[in-house]
Amino acid sequence: MGDRKRSYKAEKVIERLGKKLNRQIVGSLAACVHCGMCTRSCHYVLTNPDDPTYAPAYKADKIRKLFKRHYDWTGRVLPWWVGAKSIYTDDELEELKDTVFGKCTNCRRCSINCPMGVDYATFNRMARGLLVSVGVMPEGVAVVSKDQWELGNQMGVLKEDYIETLEWMSDELATELEVPGPLIPIDKEDCAVVYSINPREVKYDPRTIADAAKIFYAAGEDWTMPSEGWDMTNFGLFSGDDDLGGAVAKRLYEKVVELRGRTLVISECGHGYRSTRCEGPNWGKVDVPFVMESSVNTMLRYIKDGRIKVDKTKNTVPVTFHDSCNNARSCGLFEEPRELLQLVCTDFREMYPNRNENYCCTGGGGAMSMSEYTNRRLKSGRVKADQLAETGAKTVVTSCHNCVDGLTDVIRHYKLGMDVTQLVNLVANALILPPKPVVVPELPEEVVPVAEGLELAGKTILAVDDEPDILVFIAAVLEDHGATVIQAHNADVGIELARREKPDLITLDISMPGKDGGFVFEAIRNDPELQRTPVCIISGKPELRRLIYDRAVPPPEGFLEKPISEETLLLNVRKILELAHVKKS
Repeated sequence: MGDRKRSYKAEKVIERLGKKLNRQIVGSLAACVHCGMCTRSCHYVLTNPDDPTYAPAYKADKIRKLFKRHYDWTGRVLPWWVGAKSIYTDDELEELKDTVFGKCTNCRRCSINCPMGVDYATFNRMARGLLVSVGVMPEGVAVVSKDQWELGNQMGVLKEDYIETLEWMSDELATELEVPGPLIPIDKEDCAVVYSINPREVKYDPRTIADAAKIFYAAGEDWTMPSEGWDMTNFGLFSGDDDLGGAVAKRLYEKVVELRGRTLVISECGHGYRSTRCEGPNWGKVDVPFVMESSVNTMLRYIKDGRIKVDKTKNTVPVTFHDSCNNARSCGLFEEPRELLQLVCTDFREMYPNRNENYCCTGGGGAMSMSEYTNRRLKSGRVKADQLAETGAKTVVTSCHNCVDGLTDVIRHYKLGMDVTQLVNLVANALILPPKPVVVPELPEEVVPVAEGLELAGKTILAVDDEPDILVFIAAVLEDHGATVIQAHNADVGIELARREKPDLITLDISMPGKDGGFVFEAIRNDPELQRTPVCIISGKPELRRLIYDRAVPPPEGFLEKPISEETLLLNVRKILELAHVKKS
C-alpha cells in the first residue's frame, strides 16, 4: 500500500493539509470520542435517519483519517488501530467533495452540541479549501468564486447596472417622499456611515436598498454607498478559500478608508456579516480603522435614541423569526433582532428551537449555488418546514438574504403558504415619517400686500441664526418693509431675546453650534408667554426637520429651505402674519 501511486491532486491536498493545521483544527480533529451527541443535532441526519454517511462524526472521519495517517503520530505507528487512511485517486477526491459540500451546510449546530468542543464546521470548511485549491468543487462554487475574483461581487453585477439601480431607487424614493433627491448618495466622503450590501439586493430585491435609504433619511443620517468595493458578501467563507476571503474583505475595507467613513454598516446577511466583521480582518491580515456593525444594530439604535419613530400597528400580520446560522451561532446576534421585532410588530411568535439551537434554512454554506444537491437540500428542509408550520405565523422574518432564498424554497416545496421578509422591510413599513415641509403657495395676481411697501410696520421679528450673512440678509429685507428686526447668533441669546422682547414672529435656524434650533423651538413652545408666538424655520438641511416636527409640541407655522430669496422670505412672513388680502374689483 505504501508504494501505491498517488494522483497529483491527491498529493497536493495532503501537502496543503499540513499547512492548514492550527490549534483549533488539530484540537477538533483529535478530540472526537464518537459519543454520538452530534448526530441528532444535524438536519440531514433527522431527514435521513437510515443513512449513516450523514452523521457529523462519520463525515468528520473522512477528513480525520487523512490527518491521522499523515500528521498524527498514532496514525503513523498504528494506522489500523486509529482508522488512519490516505487518499490516492481523483475519484476519492470527488467522494470527499460530495461529503464536505453536499452533505453539510457548515451550520455549526453539531459543534455547539459536542461535549468535547469539536468544531466540525471549521475543519469541514478547511477540507473544502483543500479541494478548491486543486479545482475539485461544485460547478456553482467555481462560477460564483470566479465572479467575485474578477467582477468584485459574487453575482457578477456590472458597475453600470449597480449605479443605475441605486439611481432608480433614489428617484423612486424621492418621488414617494415628495422631497428633493438624491436620497441614495454615492461615494460621498467623510460620512458617518458607509452602507454595504449583498449583490442579491441589486439583482433581485432592490426594495431592501430603498427601505434602508428611507430609514437613513428619516434618521437624518449622513451616509453614502460606495460605487465600487460595495459587496460585503464573501464566498471565501463557503469555499474555504482564504485568499479569496482576504481579497474580497480588503476591497471593502479599502473603499471605506478611501471615503473616510467612520462606520461600516453591513446590510442583513448572515455570512456577509460574519465574513466582513469577524473573519475578514484575519483573512486579509489587516487592522480595520473604523467601526463595523450589522444594520440590525443600527436600526435598533435609531429607535432607542429617538432618531426614528415607528408605529408597530403598521405590521399586524403574525411573524416568526429565523436565526441565521452565521449571525446567531457564529456571531452571537440573538437578542437584537428580537428586540427590534417587538418594537415594529404587534404579533411576534417565537420559533422552537431558536437562537443557538435553531435549524439551518437549508441554504447555508453556499448550498444555494450547488444545483446538483438541490433535492438533497430540500429533503433536509423538512425539519425547517415543521418548525415554521408550528408557529402559525404568516410571515417568517430573517436577517439574511441567503436565508430568504433558502426559506422561500422550503416554503414553496412544502406548500406552507408563508411569506419571507427582513427586518429592514418591517422597520421601513413601520416608520412614522416627519411631516413634509410647509409649502406656501404663491399669491394669485389679485392678492396684494396690505400697506404695500411698509406692510410689516409695527411688527417686531426675532431672527435666530449662527450665520452672520443670513442675519444681515433677513434684517435688510424685513426692515425695508417696515419691521423691527432683532438678531440672535445662537440659541441662548435667541431664547433670552424672545422672552424679553416678545416678538411678533421668530425666524429660526435648526443647525447651530451648541444648542440647536430644536432646543430653542421647544423652549418657545413650552413657555406660557411665548407658546403662541409664530415660528418660521429657515434651514439649509431639510432632512433635519424631524428635529422640529417630531417634538411633542405644536408644529411651526412655516418652513423655508436655504438658500432663501427676498420673495420667498416676504411671502412666508406675510402669510404667517396674515398680512395679505384680496384686491377689490
